[in-house]
Amino acid sequence: MVKLGKYNRLAVVKNVDFGAYLDGGDGVEILLPARYIGSPLQPGDEIEVFIYKDSEGRLIATTEHPYAEVGQFAFLQVSAVNNVGAFLDWGLHTKELLVPYSEQKSKLREGMIVPVYVYVDDATKRIVASAKIEKYLGNCFPRFRQRQEVQALVYKRTEIGYKAIVDNLFNGMIYENEIYRPLEIGETIKAYIKNVRPDGKLDLTLSGTENDRVNQLAERIIDRLDREPDHFLPMGDFSTPEAIKEVFQCSKKDFKKAIGHLFRDHRITISPAGIKRES
Repeated sequence: MVKLGKYNRLAVVKNVDFGAYLDGGDGVEILLPARYIGSPLQPGDEIEVFIYKDSEGRLIATTEHPYAEVGQFAFLQVSAVNNVGAFLDWGLHTKELLVPYSEQKSKLREGMIVPVYVYVDDATKRIVASAKIEKYLGNCFPRFRQRQEVQALVYKRTEIGYKAIVDNLFNGMIYENEIYRPLEIGETIKAYIKNVRPDGKLDLTLSGTENDRVNQLAERIIDRLDREPDHFLPMGDFSTPEAIKEVFQCSKKDFKKAIGHLFRDHRITISPAGIKRES
């Protein structure tokens, strides 16, 4: 049986003037329109396709790749709004993705880019999206170990950091003191589990271990020195934690460790005035 809203590898049953019919199992044949057929297909050939329903509820196959499939989160742009809801561009030229009004946190307008969750509606059996993404997060308890690597989709800025969707299942938080570079809403990043809270939410860090964090910081310091006149920065042990955080988005403790490593590796010199790149 085919999986709606997913990629399926299906066999060709027959060719017709307007495309090819694929074997969907249980006697169901699914049309692959001619515009999606790049090279001739023969009965028995297998092809990977994405399955969706057209406006009349018929299963359709396409070789196009949507920006998200069922069970995934994504940032998508609103292409139109009518009395049914908002429609999103999700990468299929002939099919937009509906966000019903009941699944909108606030009224969506044309041109907006919003985080959504893609799912199959139980009542209509059609692929739709919800902007109420948090109700689809954390529906099972996470089984992560500390420092485990995960994929995180950054979706919201808060007063204490950034919220992120972890592995398409869980709600995570990246706190300000864990951020060493600018993050963009909608960006997918590599992160690491710092802590699993009793409520199942995750605290994330951008560095796997303390050594990783310090080594990455050391390279950022070198990059910054390479861009400075005379390869010099008036920073060092005398710098305030606030000044260090403003420049390198890190703690003073990590900064001191990083310049210590660079000094021992003969990559910088340290003076009462600051640090300088070794020539």
